[in-house]
Amino acid sequence: MSASLLPLVVAVPFLAAIVSMLARSVALSRLLLVSVPLAVIVGGVTLVAATSDGDVVATQVAGWVPGIAIPFAADTLSALMLTVSGLLVLAGVVFAIAAGDDDDQWFAPMLLMMTAGVYGAYLTADLFNLFVMIEVALLPSYVLLARRGTPSALRATRLYLAVNLTASTILLGGVGLVYATAGTVNLAELAGLATGAGAVAVATGVVVVALAVKAALVPVHSWLPATYPAATPAVTAIFSGLLTKIGVYGLIRVMTLVVVPGSAVRVVVIVVMLASMVIGVLGALGSPTMRGILTFHMVSQVGYILVGLVLAGTAGLTAVVFYLVHHTVVKTSLFLSVGAIEVRRGTGEIDKLGGEARLHRWVALAFFLAALSLVGLPPLSGFWAKLLVLRSALADQQGWVFAVALLVSVGTLMSMLKLGNGVFWGERPDPSPDEVGKDPHPRHWAAALVAPALVLAAASLAVGIAPGWLLDLAETAAAGLASPEAYVEAVLSP
Repeated sequence: MSASLLPLVVAVPFLAAIVSMLARSVALSRLLLVSVPLAVIVGGVTLVAATSDGDVVATQVAGWVPGIAIPFAADTLSALMLTVSGLLVLAGVVFAIAAGDDDDQWFAPMLLMMTAGVYGAYLTADLFNLFVMIEVALLPSYVLLARRGTPSALRATRLYLAVNLTASTILLGGVGLVYATAGTVNLAELAGLATGAGAVAVATGVVVVALAVKAALVPVHSWLPATYPAATPAVTAIFSGLLTKIGVYGLIRVMTLVVVPGSAVRVVVIVVMLASMVIGVLGALGSPTMRGILTFHMVSQVGYILVGLVLAGTAGLTAVVFYLVHHTVVKTSLFLSVGAIEVRRGTGEIDKLGGEARLHRWVALAFFLAALSLVGLPPLSGFWAKLLVLRSALADQQGWVFAVALLVSVGTLMSMLKLGNGVFWGERPDPSPDEVGKDPHPRHWAAALVAPALVLAAASLAVGIAPGWLLDLAETAAAGLASPEAYVEAVLSP
């Protein structure tokens, strides 16, 4: 892909959203919902090929000079995230169509607009434009979350809105402070400026706090499990792969490019990440619903992803990149598999379900593959992801990180067994009075309802069996994050 075409990755979904809103045609909206992420996948794969040797593709929007123009840049990390995001959006869209979740005029335009913001966040090399892209992604997400119109959905939307507006205000304030202290918000010009306890470091710390809220890190995590399960299953699955990942990606980019970690920063990062691992898995063990368990696990797994930022240099960053890609795919697969159960059964409460493995083996297969990958068992991608984290902890002589990571993996296994036993094995409870006379186990399942979760779970299995290519890309991305000279040079080039 030519560097000058990078802005199209944002412009095309945005224009498609406008067309869908104006046309009000279900057929056209579905065509756009499927074709746009397919185009993004093609563009992402092209960028992965172009950056796989460490090169960075960059452009100054509209040809303005660096420092004035909005820079867009793609390195191996952003190219990988662009490709994976396009894949999970496509899977979520197919599921949504099969579940009838696109039956109103707002779903397609809001989803397309949200994805435009996410793709833009991955490609921008400007801190203020990162804020803009996050807001472009968040605004339609408010509509998507509230679409059900139920009291629980509206309460969740109110909390979601309050938290994200607060975090966005903090983020904007932090960006303003960075500009006031450094005189720029260009990420390449900010490289290495946040050192010690200087003014730029304090300003960057405000940005990091805001991104931590959006990534749902402990202790600012409780909004996530209180809001995501209130959306429809398809929307929750798409949110899980896109929205919190913006915060995670922003933290990775800022912490590796702008911040020069000292001993205090290392300690804070490790403590926060370990707390996220532990508290997230404890919340999952106590949750009574399928999506509740999985949203708490999002908190826990973000800790696994980001702890490598301060562990063992390039080895830790390799773990960060590999784990981020793995988790995005596996978590979306899990949400789609339990979402299929919820769509067909009409409930997500574990104590009202049972025996689903006998009724639909393919959904059960998708769930168990993804669940075992989340736990970190071979031969799935999660095994390699956790192995990289554990190896980087040992290489950095952080034995307590190693021990906590292993312990939390046991908790993850227990929560997945709770979900498996309650939903897929055992017997379904006796029907309530209002269910008498109805078929509690309809046997017809649309293939499109099952295939998305199964395809993503199969992708995790394929990566687990042959991880070399993704490990190579993760190492290339990590090298670029550890030594960002190529990124800086490309962004500042006219």
